Amino acid sequence: MKYTFYIYLFLLATFIACKSEDRKTEVDNTIAEVKEDFAPDKRVALFDVQWKDGKLIGETNLPEAHDALLAKLAANDIEFSDSIQLLPAAELGSKHLALVTNSVANIRSAPKHSAELATQALMGTPLNVFKSYGSWYLVQTPDDYISWVDAAAIVLVDQPTLNKWFEKEKVVVTEMISSIYSDDNFEDIVSDVTAGNVLEVNGYQNGNYLVTLPDQRTGVIQGDHAISYEVWKNSRNTSDSNLIQTAQKMMGSPYLWGGTSPKGIDCSGFTKTIYFLNGMVIPRDASQQINEGELIDEDKNWENLQVGDLLFFGVPATDTTRERVVHVGMWIGDGKFIHSRGRVRISSFDPEDELFDAAELKRYLRTKRIRNQPSENILTVEQVLQ
Repeated sequence: MKYTFYIYLFLLATFIACKSEDRKTEVDNTIAEVKEDFAPDKRVALFDVQWKDGKLIGETNLPEAHDALLAKLAANDIEFSDSIQLLPAAELGSKHLALVTNSVANIRSAPKHSAELATQALMGTPLNVFKSYGSWYLVQTPDDYISWVDAAAIVLVDQPTLNKWFEKEKVVVTEMISSIYSDDNFEDIVSDVTAGNVLEVNGYQNGNYLVTLPDQRTGVIQGDHAISYEVWKNSRNTSDSNLIQTAQKMMGSPYLWGGTSPKGIDCSGFTKTIYFLNGMVIPRDASQQINEGELIDEDKNWENLQVGDLLFFGVPATDTTRERVVHVGMWIGDGKFIHSRGRVRISSFDPEDELFDAAELKRYLRTKRIRNQPSENILTVEQVLQ
């Protein structure tokens, strides 16, 4: 009798464990489905959720994904407690926004200076702030990229403060590399600046702009190194000449993984910066940019290409592996393209040209055209900077 009782307990425990494991598998599959629907690319959307002992834990910046998960679980009669943290974190209070205060803010894959450089943001760029960790903040850039920035590179603001900043008169730096000085003697430097930096303007003196940085530092920038934001935004266009001139101004800039400024720039950061300085905000990475626009070429028919088309390079897909996009450049005509590899340089597909690039020709994938191609993933500078 006693032996039978123990067998019964063992079988019951086994049944409960199996049922619990089946339920966990069901919940895990549901979480995976929601993540695929709402946050397939972890670079631009955060949905880090797990199921543990009947409890949902983790975090997300997507309320709609959170609601969808709860609805799916309820529809399947799954009992649970919800401990998912919706971002921004409550501890930030009303200051869950920020403005970049350095000429270039380094945004890293983890909250430490030794972490990989994921991307950069320019002075005056508004950011969403999700949470803090020590002296670091998890932020999202206007092109939706999510990574960590050091507190020293930003100033936290609330929505009313950001709205007031949007309304202020501003200038945009047009010189690739310049400086803000304490006065018009141009001796003591307040900050370096780079093309695309946005500053509040307080006046115009002796042909120069009196400016305030987002963190309230003040100074002077040479009048021919910046222009009114209103003039700048209304004069942006992606004409052939504008794209080529902007790209060539960065010739020789060193390659920097994660870089998006003339100080140091990677391949997709280069194409992104070319378009940003001419009014378009395109996705950050080559593997994202390749999903935009119109397919122009896959067969090396260079006569079909136009200035501004983006050329993508990498490893083609096979029966067992996915395509890998590892490089991007911009077509400038006459068989040539400009790209950041080692440094910003011009290469050619003409074997008779001294700039012939056999290595890139060998790994060419296809060309896409993003000019005048509507996309929810492509914004105007006015949408970003108000």
